[in-house]
Amino acid sequence: MSEAPLWNALADPHRRAIVALLLERPRTVGEIVDACGLSQPGTSKHLKVLRDAGLVSVRQDAQRRVYTLEPAPIAALDAWLAPYRRLWNSSLDALGRRLDETSDDNDEPSAKD
Repeated sequence: MSEAPLWNALADPHRRAIVALLLERPRTVGEIVDACGLSQPGTSKHLKVLRDAGLVSVRQDAQRRVYTLEPAPIAALDAWLAPYRRLWNSSLDALGRRLDETSDDNDEPSAKD
């Protein structure tokens, strides 16, 4: 499966908020509506996009629909991001070394002391 549907689903801030809620625990549509402050139809549209992208699954519990975050697509995105994370960490390490060098230079007593 291409990552494009995942990225497209996560591009919307409301859908990212829903994913964050579901990270805590499974939730009913009503709980998601209340937490996000969206209308029920609007929330349902966002949930459909997340479901179609494979990010969430739904199960029926009597009259309620309970949504759960699916870890596999998130793991795929994490794997895709890994090389970029290494690049970023490398840059931060270099910055940290430079700051340490600058700090050491400032700790030396000056000729005026």
